[in-house]
Amino acid sequence: MNDTPTVDALRNSLVDQLLVDRPLPPRVEEALRTVRREIHLPGLDPAVAYHDQAVTIKDNPDGPLALSCASMPSIVAMMLTQLDAQPGDHVLEIGAGTGYNAALLAQIVGDDGQVTTIDIEPDVTLHARTALDRAGYEHVRVMERDGLKGAPEYGPYTRMIGTVGFWDIPLTLRDQLVDGGRFVLPLRWRGQTRSVALTRQGEALVSHTMELCGFVPIVGQDGEHTTESADGTVRIHHDQDQDVNAARLNDALTQAATEAWSDVRVGGEESFDGIWLRATAFEDTVCRLEATPAAVDNGLRRPAIIGRSPALVSKSSLAYLIAKRDDGDTERRSLLGAAHLGPEGVGLAERLIAHITAWGADRTAVPRLALHPAGTPDHALPAGHVIDKGDSRIVLSFA
Repeated sequence: MNDTPTVDALRNSLVDQLLVDRPLPPRVEEALRTVRREIHLPGLDPAVAYHDQAVTIKDNPDGPLALSCASMPSIVAMMLTQLDAQPGDHVLEIGAGTGYNAALLAQIVGDDGQVTTIDIEPDVTLHARTALDRAGYEHVRVMERDGLKGAPEYGPYTRMIGTVGFWDIPLTLRDQLVDGGRFVLPLRWRGQTRSVALTRQGEALVSHTMELCGFVPIVGQDGEHTTESADGTVRIHHDQDQDVNAARLNDALTQAATEAWSDVRVGGEESFDGIWLRATAFEDTVCRLEATPAAVDNGLRRPAIIGRSPALVSKSSLAYLIAKRDDGDTERRSLLGAAHLGPEGVGLAERLIAHITAWGADRTAVPRLALHPAGTPDHALPAGHVIDKGDSRIVLSFA
């Protein structure tokens, strides 16, 4: 007797697992149960293709992040839920990947809809085109194109989705979206990434949902910079408008760290990235601290997450998120706090503790995000904290 599950059984089992974590719109669920992911991942064992994991399809010879990969199915489902595409929609996808997401979109929008997927890498578009043809989605349009320019000749679009990380949204892309249309993309600011669902309202793009995610960055944007310690064991990832330099970072790291603690506790599996998100709505000092095990071995107080913790950085001072197991807590939860270094460290730590405390009181709250064109005068912006980028002014606010 052969107990090996069929590919259809593997696919349905994966979708059943996804439904445990979040409800899915009927058309998204139907598409996930219909489209054959294994066709888009040739040579991969179907049992692996239907695990909830990302798969690299193009390595990056110049860095640690892949140039292209197939996202985790749970992230795909999350973003398609945010997109809320309907039959008849015209969709632009930026980042063709394996073609799997385009096939799902084609299934969702139906025969009366259109899907155009673009990618700057010719071998990625070839992979996507080949897989889509094999899977029966020959009508999906695949183009080798700079994602930052879109495909205006086939627009305007009622839905747009980015499957690569954006640091900014060029006006050329916004202008390809109809007024009232929706754009879902991984947007990066202050060292963290959120999948943001934006609706076009005239010249502005306004958020209505926001989810934690991580994505390969789009080619052609360089608004995020990295400043490294002299020994290479600590890095600060910051936006181009933030004044961070190596000399001052090294000055801070020569100081002895002091700890300050909040009263907020988190369980072992609980995400606390909301602290980071909240801080970005109030602070221009928020960055991402990346430490290596060697830095901890050399005496750095271990960050809450060693490779990616929020930090407030100002001149020769910084404060960053730390955690410790609270042995006095019967549930063995961790207590959250701030390690701080440098002359302004105490004040930075106090502000970080305030963000931790505010998050602890409302752990599901997310800010409203609005993007307005660069050059929009302050008086024409909604109330909130403004972050200036190259093509846009981002306004974050807690209503």
